[in-house]
Amino acid sequence: MNLTTMMGATLIMLATVMMMMASLLSKKSITDREKNTPFECGFDPFYVARIPFSLKFFLIAVIFLIFDVEIAIILPAMMVMNTSSPTEWMITFTMFILVLLVGLYYEWYQGALEWSN
Repeated sequence: MNLTTMMGATLIMLATVMMMMASLLSKKSITDREKNTPFECGFDPFYVARIPFSLKFFLIAVIFLIFDVEIAIILPAMMVMNTSSPTEWMITFTMFILVLLVGLYYEWYQGALEWSN
């Protein structure tokens, strides 16, 4: 037990040191205006290359991903129902669904689900 704790602490410290070294060594020390601008035959670009992004669309996509992952959690829960205690399963599943519904209500209350405003 003690050996496992020491090895875990050593690995965490080693990983932290390696990430700090990589972060320090990868920084660019010289920033040049010419290197940071897009190249278009030596001229400044005539138009903005980036199209404005709809924040509403992004919010709806994130909400969809959250509920998609939750479906991936719910499906295996149905298989576990046969091997676990019915009351424990029901309490756990009810709490899970309750958290989902509270989150959905909060998004609805904040207006994140209103597409046209």
